[in-house]
Amino acid sequence: MMKKLVKNTMSTDEKWIKETFRYLHQHPEISWEEVETTAYIKRELTQLGCRVTTFDDCTGVVGEYGDFDQQVPVIAIRADIDALWQEVDGVFQANHSCGHDAHMAMVLGLVRKLTQNQALKSKVAIKFIFQPAEEQGAGALKMVEKGVVDDVDYLFGIHLRPQEEMPMGAASPVIIHGATTMYKAEILGEDAHAARPHLNVNAIEVASEMIHMLSNLHVNPRIPHSVKMTNITAGGKSTNIIPGRATFAIDIRAQNNEVMDTLEHKVMDIFQATSALHGVEVNIINKEKVPAAKTSEPAIKLMKKSIRDVLGPSNLAPPLMTPGGDDFHFYTVKRPQLKATMIGLGCDLQPGLHHPSMTFNEDALIHGVNILFEAIRNAYKL
Repeated sequence: MMKKLVKNTMSTDEKWIKETFRYLHQHPEISWEEVETTAYIKRELTQLGCRVTTFDDCTGVVGEYGDFDQQVPVIAIRADIDALWQEVDGVFQANHSCGHDAHMAMVLGLVRKLTQNQALKSKVAIKFIFQPAEEQGAGALKMVEKGVVDDVDYLFGIHLRPQEEMPMGAASPVIIHGATTMYKAEILGEDAHAARPHLNVNAIEVASEMIHMLSNLHVNPRIPHSVKMTNITAGGKSTNIIPGRATFAIDIRAQNNEVMDTLEHKVMDIFQATSALHGVEVNIINKEKVPAAKTSEPAIKLMKKSIRDVLGPSNLAPPLMTPGGDDFHFYTVKRPQLKATMIGLGCDLQPGLHHPSMTFNEDALIHGVNILFEAIRNAYKL
């Protein structure tokens, strides 16, 4: 008996977007090292007819499409391009487990769709910002420093959402991210023989005491927040040495910037109190911080209409509040005139963001492209 052939109904656009995603997924690069990613995006943007800008001192690329001499709003679409560094199947490597590969593919798919509608070119002025180093909370600030949003009126972003937050086929017009601060610090003391604990201060015990103090911080319980130690390294191969030194990391989350400021002050008090009590130095090696979202009603209203137009009214999800952070919000902090919002895209993502084996339904990629395309049409009333 002959097998019945099943016709492949995937459109050329959808096939192109998925192939682009898979290429990017297979070639991850960590923050500030996205050299090949930048080169790849530059080639694609150039082939699609964009004017392209790259930078001498950092990765990232900006494409421009349309007529920037006319009196129309300038719209920017931002995609983050860096991967995480994490353990995957027992090996530490760059890994796209936060969806940045999907974000790049959707924005490139948007560029392709725009260039297929040549009649739009004379009516729009659009920038495509492929931004480095989101995972370090620093790439957006670099793009602001480069002036890439100085002439921008609307700024749109998009981010895949976990299954527990958003079902496949739905989308939210705004992600209300919380603020995030991450410290990397060190405890500086001297080692001692394990048989003579009175001769030094055990850095592991100092860190343990910090963990206890961090767990007892109290701020307004109606505002979501958390403070936790996420990394500690102390000691070496010899188990008969009491380590006097340790490095550790602390992750702080708060739903608004005011609570974040309070938590930061309390954490600094813990550092100082611990240092004074034990007679050791506690030094901050590095600090990374991203602010909580500042929302824009005009941008949200426009995105609501765009989601309804593409997915239907029943799949327009409410504003999505999340304790996660994103340096996207530095754009509006540094340039308050921007009307900005980030789409939360349902895509059946599981087990969760930053899980080394994160997966999602790739059919959602075309949803993201179409929503962004409609947002442009609606912004220009086309």
